[in-house]
Amino acid sequence: MTAAHKALLVHLLTATGAVFAMLAMLAAVQARYDVMFFWLVVAFFVDGIDGPLARKYDVNKNAPEFDGVLLDLIIDYLTYVFIPAFALFTSGLMDGWSGWLMIIIVTFTSALYFADTRMKTKDNSFSGFPGCWNMLVLVIFALDLQWYTSLVLVTFLSITMFVPLKFVHPVRTERWRPVTLPMAMAWTFFAGWAAVVNFHPESWAQWGLVVTSLYLTFAGIAQQFLYERGQSLR
Repeated sequence: MTAAHKALLVHLLTATGAVFAMLAMLAAVQARYDVMFFWLVVAFFVDGIDGPLARKYDVNKNAPEFDGVLLDLIIDYLTYVFIPAFALFTSGLMDGWSGWLMIIIVTFTSALYFADTRMKTKDNSFSGFPGCWNMLVLVIFALDLQWYTSLVLVTFLSITMFVPLKFVHPVRTERWRPVTLPMAMAWTFFAGWAAVVNFHPESWAQWGLVVTSLYLTFAGIAQQFLYERGQSLR
């Protein structure tokens, strides 16, 4: 198999995210949120592996006819933003005026963030909250949070999208990667588990989601705080 063929296969792998997004949307329309999150977790997994493969097989050089970054962003907006926001609104966890406000905040700020050329920092972290609403919404479902708690979280994270706070990239941020990557994999496992058991309140998956989500949310900020004081923990 030539390098061009391998690079093309990476683009095709990335494009499967669009299929998983449609499957998730169909499940959301039918109010089958456990199935919806299952497909979103699958899409999240694909999104986690296609980047390293794209760099390994140098898709920009070997398959330049497709823009992998643009393809990835289109799919990410569907799976990270659009479908989770739709599900949060239609599920009843955030409806009425709070749901409408959430829909406006999430879709508007995320569209701006995804087009922001300052999204990535020099150490390959994200500058500001990277619009991973699929992760937040899954935790909201798993913990069955009250609408006002969810609204506070949505508002706070939307603000942090445009402030100079770092959020780790599970694969590309080198500092603490031996911890961050397993944490991201654990989050994926607990997310899939929570979806399979239909967010059962007594499932240990919800506690796993809380622990891993807290780490992934604050690891970059902690690194930034320590790095600025010259205390690298590599």
